[in-house]
Amino acid sequence: MKIAVIGGTGLIGSQVVGRLNAAGHEAVPHSQSTGVDVISGRGLDEAVAGADAVVNLTNSPTFDEASPAFFRTSMDNLLVAARKGGVGHVVILSIVGVDGVPELDYYRAKVLQENILAAGPVPYSIVRATQFMEFMDAVMSWTADGDTVRLPATPIQPIAAKDVAAEVAETAVGAPLNGIRNIAGPEIFSLDELGRITLSRKGDRRTVVTDPTAGMFAVVKGDVLTDKDAHLAPTRYTDWLS
Repeated sequence: MKIAVIGGTGLIGSQVVGRLNAAGHEAVPHSQSTGVDVISGRGLDEAVAGADAVVNLTNSPTFDEASPAFFRTSMDNLLVAARKGGVGHVVILSIVGVDGVPELDYYRAKVLQENILAAGPVPYSIVRATQFMEFMDAVMSWTADGDTVRLPATPIQPIAAKDVAAEVAETAVGAPLNGIRNIAGPEIFSLDELGRITLSRKGDRRTVVTDPTAGMFAVVKGDVLTDKDAHLAPTRYTDWLS
């Protein structure tokens, strides 16, 4: 299969491209660095023309009130190009439980992206993942102050980026779901507990203080999966840390 991976040079995209090509497919990475801009539309027609599937892994540069405009424009442009290019399947990556946190601008923006895709003219699949293990350092940096890191006890089920890439790649070469596939890591933690584990394993002497108001995840109800049909990835957090 020929697959165009938009945002194909990032954390997930580069691994998706690698996996697809290793499996014998023709996966081509596209990004601003290769001349493709999802906002202006520059290079999109050429990038997706003749592709059997398109994987869109582009992301808003901000998490604030500007993010809905990014996803609206980028998805509108992509779907126009996909229809014109005869694409039979469009895949996006979203967040487990994203429609349950309307308080966050970014989560509302991702719901908008999902809705635009679902209402569009091309068969589609939405892969919803829980929070990436790779983002834990960034999450702690948001509320770090000196020797203290403040984190809420929000339940999360972190997943390794390599496992996300594997699921996205598998979805891209399969039949369109015209729906959602949920994926998560195999273990459930509270965010403050995960912070303590992370610091301890890295020899970081900072202290994690449980603060229900701290950071973006303070308003998140939790992305723990209870759907019996959800797919659990194999990588455990302490193994990933090692």
